[in-house]
Amino acid sequence: MTKRLSAGLLGLCSALLCGLTAAMPVRAEEPALRIGIAPHTSARVIVEQYQPVRRALEEALGRSVEIVTAPDFTAFARRAVDQEYDVAVTTGHQAQLLRKDAGYLPLLTYKSDFRAVVVTAANGPHRTADSLAGTTVLGLSPSSLVTLWGQRWLADRTLPNIQLRYVSAADSVAQLVLAGDASAGFMSLANRAKLAPEVQAQLATIAESPPMTGRAYMLNGKQAALLEPLRKALFAFGATNEGKTYFDTNQLGGYRPVTDAELEAMEPLADEVRRVLKAGK
Repeated sequence: MTKRLSAGLLGLCSALLCGLTAAMPVRAEEPALRIGIAPHTSARVIVEQYQPVRRALEEALGRSVEIVTAPDFTAFARRAVDQEYDVAVTTGHQAQLLRKDAGYLPLLTYKSDFRAVVVTAANGPHRTADSLAGTTVLGLSPSSLVTLWGQRWLADRTLPNIQLRYVSAADSVAQLVLAGDASAGFMSLANRAKLAPEVQAQLATIAESPPMTGRAYMLNGKQAALLEPLRKALFAFGATNEGKTYFDTNQLGGYRPVTDAELEAMEPLADEVRRVLKAGK
């Protein structure tokens, strides 16, 4: 009888547990938060560079975070407009495009100034703007901020017969300029500083832009509920030792808020990106 009672109780408990399990909703695992980083350097370097940010956000948000990029700045802009990223990290002109045309929300930017530079071979014949006439000059892609600024810099000097070529990253620009395959190239000042010391020593800077709005973190409007949690998590990361090391290593200076007004100031260059996307380049 005791055995029958024990068996009955066991069956009753099993039934109750099964009933409770069936009644409780099963929470599906959230998809990874997809952070797209504009391709200012190689994909390998970008993924490695943003690992501290990824780890901090995973811990703060309790969900997986994925770092991705694109083959070039134009492809990145197109993918961001097509809503492929939950967060897009890109320079101010594309950030303005995403804010105005694709419903992205400004999160923050870096404290360090963003500047573009024109570099040539230090021991070569091209040490002035006029010497670039009739030569090949390198940019990163038709819609990158450094290239758009550089094209305007060239246009302001009415230099004739300039052939503009596009390459994938700043280190490629440096290699081709030093090899004599181009007279000059455009890159960001930060990326110039990250080149190997022996490469930097062989380059001369013949022009530098004024400060511009650099890489801004933009949140896809579909993820608007994450605006404050993400902003809080990023600022908290910036206050940690790992965050400070990240900023120092990449010469970023820390995080600061980004305003609609400073993005609006990038509208003329955002419009250049619209033209590139419309042309299907």
